[in-house]
Formats: sequence, structure tokens, C-alpha cells
Amino acid sequence: MGKPASWGIHRYLQGSSNLFEENRLLKFAVLGLFGISAVLGAVIYTSNQNQRTVVVPFGAGGDLYVTGDKPSSSYLRSMTRNIVNLSSTYSAYTADRQFQELLGIAHPGAFNALRDSLNAVLDELSNNPTLAIATYIRTDQPVMISNKDILVPVEKVRVIGGVIRKFRGNLRIGFAVENGRFWLTSLHEENFDAKI
Repeated sequence: MGKPASWGIHRYLQGSSNLFEENRLLKFAVLGLFGISAVLGAVIYTSNQNQRTVVVPFGAGGDLYVTGDKPSSSYLRSMTRNIVNLSSTYSAYTADRQFQELLGIAHPGAFNALRDSLNAVLDELSNNPTLAIATYIRTDQPVMISNKDILVPVEKVRVIGGVIRKFRGNLRIGFAVENGRFWLTSLHEENFDAKI
């Protein structure tokens, strides 16, 4: 073809080196795309964890929100008041309806235990239809909040047939927040003594 023999070898070698260079560029592009995908995945994950769910019930005020799985302190205070009222202020006529509402926020893993303990209270009320209990959160003691439970100092006023007795103690509320939803995991009374 009028070209020296070395020209064909030179052309072959240059074509091979271009092919190797293209493969190197392709590998770099794949690694770059993998890195970008990893970074975007991390950004999406952290934004989901920091996503704020705003919960404002009718008539409520304040900063009631959940960020990821972390509720605001106002939200926890509001839930604490509701749980204390539903679980510890009742009479024979209101207890069943209140306990059903309370079981609506019970965690599926704790539902049976909570239902059994509330049914024991209903059995006591069926034997004592004049029994009524009012429970108040004490303002002289702090409410202690941790990642999984709330320790609430309370005062109970128990009325049976006109006889009034007062008790002081603590109500321990176990909770979990999963996917922005508050779950009740346990409910225990601790250290209750008659008020002198």
C-alpha cells in the first residue's frame, strides 16, 4: 500500500494502547458512578432519619413533632398526660372505653401483657362498682424521661363508697418510637404508699 511495514505495527500498537486507555477510562467511570450512588444513598438515609413528622391534634399547641425516631419534649409531655389520664383516672363506667383507647397505642409485642393488666383492673371494678380513681401528676417532683421510658410522679385519689384515700408513687411508662409513631410498650406502678 506504499507504506513501510513498521507503519502497520505502529498503527496496531497505537490502536491497542487506545483500547487499553478506553478500558481504563471505563473503569474510572464505573467507579465514579458507584461512588456517587453511595453518597446519594447516604444522603437519602440521613434525610429520612432527620425527616420531621408534625403531629398537631385538635386543640393542641406547642412543638409536637417527631424527627426520625426522636420525639420532641413537648410531644412526650403531651403523650405522658394522655397516658396518665387514660390509664389511671377512671371509674366503673369509663374504664372500658379508656382502656380500649389506650390499647390503640400499645406496641404489638406488648399488647397481650398490657391487655391482661388492664383486664385485671376491669375485673376489680366489676367487683367494686363504686370504685373511682383520679390521678394527678405531681408538680413538686420532676418527670424523668429517657430513651425508652418515662417516670412520672403521681398522686392517686381512690374513692370507694364515699371513703377517700390518697396514695403517692410513680408511674413508669415504657415507650418506643418507630417510623415516627409512638408505641406504648409497658405501664407499671412503683413505690405507692398511702399519703399521711
